[in-house]
Amino acid sequence: MRLLTCLLVISLGMSVHGATATPASSYDILIRNGQVIDGTGTAAYAADIAIKDGRIAAVGTLGQASAKQVIDAQGMTITPGFIDMLDQSAHTLLVDGHAQSKIFQGVTTLITGEGESVAPVNDTITREEGAHAKPDWATLGDYLQRLQSRGIAVNFGSYVGAATAREMVMGYGDRQPTAEELQRMQAVVASAMRDGAFGVSTGLQYPPATYSTTPELIALAETAASYGGIYATHMRSEGDGEMAALDEAFEIGRQAHIPVEIFHLKVAGHANWGSMPKVIARIDAARAAGLDVTADTYAYTAWGNGLASFIPPWAHVGGTAKLLQRLEDPQSRARIQKDMQTPSEAWSNDWLEVPGPEAVEITSVQEPSLKRFEGRRLDEVARAWHEKPIDALIDLLIKDHAATDVAVFGMAQPDVTLALRQPWMSVCDDAAAQAPTGPLGQGHPHPRAYAAFARIISKYVNEDHVLTLPEAIHKMTALPAQRMGLKQRGVIKEGMWADIAIFDPARLRAPATFEQPRQLAQGMRDVLVNGVPVIRDGKLTPALPGKVLHGPGFQAERDTAVAAAP
Repeated sequence: MRLLTCLLVISLGMSVHGATATPASSYDILIRNGQVIDGTGTAAYAADIAIKDGRIAAVGTLGQASAKQVIDAQGMTITPGFIDMLDQSAHTLLVDGHAQSKIFQGVTTLITGEGESVAPVNDTITREEGAHAKPDWATLGDYLQRLQSRGIAVNFGSYVGAATAREMVMGYGDRQPTAEELQRMQAVVASAMRDGAFGVSTGLQYPPATYSTTPELIALAETAASYGGIYATHMRSEGDGEMAALDEAFEIGRQAHIPVEIFHLKVAGHANWGSMPKVIARIDAARAAGLDVTADTYAYTAWGNGLASFIPPWAHVGGTAKLLQRLEDPQSRARIQKDMQTPSEAWSNDWLEVPGPEAVEITSVQEPSLKRFEGRRLDEVARAWHEKPIDALIDLLIKDHAATDVAVFGMAQPDVTLALRQPWMSVCDDAAAQAPTGPLGQGHPHPRAYAAFARIISKYVNEDHVLTLPEAIHKMTALPAQRMGLKQRGVIKEGMWADIAIFDPARLRAPATFEQPRQLAQGMRDVLVNGVPVIRDGKLTPALPGKVLHGPGFQAERDTAVAAAP
């Protein structure tokens, strides 16, 4: 049997880890002399890697094998390309498909669609998003085709948003669906699953998702589960109500018989700092009881979201136009401020969870006259306007048409570190692909957009020594690939798609800061996507070899019409 195996390897011109290959027909790319960390969590080993037709053709000592292009990885580490478990690039990739802020960190695959997805859309959603949003797609399938034809440097997959299904059928009101409306919402989810969605997601802190009940979410999750999908959630609370929010996520998973992914797990609010051990114990208990639950993190102590999330849910009923009317109405404004300053378990109250207005940084605004405040804190805005911070927050929303984004410093480093160390924790950046210059080089983003993955290695591996390098690579490659069902990605192994990063871990840098965020990660020498270099010798290439990825329910040929107009 051993002789037969050896003869087969030699006759096919292939190699395995530790074996020596005889000369083979020319490969497309041959990576020589590197140290491979293959994504499985095991230690590095010396090996060459051959690539043919976008896939890894051989791994081992490849002897006299030849290739059209040889990459010398002497002194370098070779890993699978990183997988971003929560991305926000659905729109920015249509502006610039190179995804520079991602690929310069070694990220080669993006999973997007947090609560609201880029598709499907109808007139109700288009009107709410405003005149600047003019999608030339209706279904998720339409969008994915549009993206693939546009060309992208990274691989891309999406959830369908539960809030998107609700908006298409019910608009932006605060009420529960009728039985017929719920069936139509399930039809929206089913259609998106057949278009290739990886599951259904929620963003339960944000209206109109806030208005959804657990039974409604179970029904949508059951539909996704029937296609083999995942339930991924930005939970209803990450602060004072986090334990109840965890229980809700677990209940949805149990009742719908669906795997659960918790987006950007955190302990939010200064009063809750130090509670991460309790959160982890709750998740470990659910896992021990048989629930398939995992999570991801961007490992910063500041989260990022819209400033409008500080406003209580009732004020959002009817959409942005109604919100702005209530902010401007003296009586409604007084009620909003009272609710913001009153402890409540009925909603996730960011105002009471942050240490103070100095913990809120303005990251982007839409109104040009407000650009001077990007990168400044809310207390600075209040002083400039001679107002109380709570008034400045509301006036900023009014002047910026509720489009302001912020970074909120509401977490403690020990909690963040402890979460990252968990064996079921993968990595995300919760950010859109950007670039230092050009159309995507505007604003003052959270630095995670440029640095989240590189910082895992530079800070948590090299500086803090809380992870080994193989552990960190596993969290960014094989672990998320397994969670998303990407059976041909995430590991360096023969037959897998050749998504590969080549770098010196000791020299990897994440220079982006909250003060100067628009700085690309440094140290990625070569990055390949589907066997094609998108970074070569540290420089961006013009290649756009990324692929649209489809979830388990994908049906390539079908009627994609969705009858879900309100």
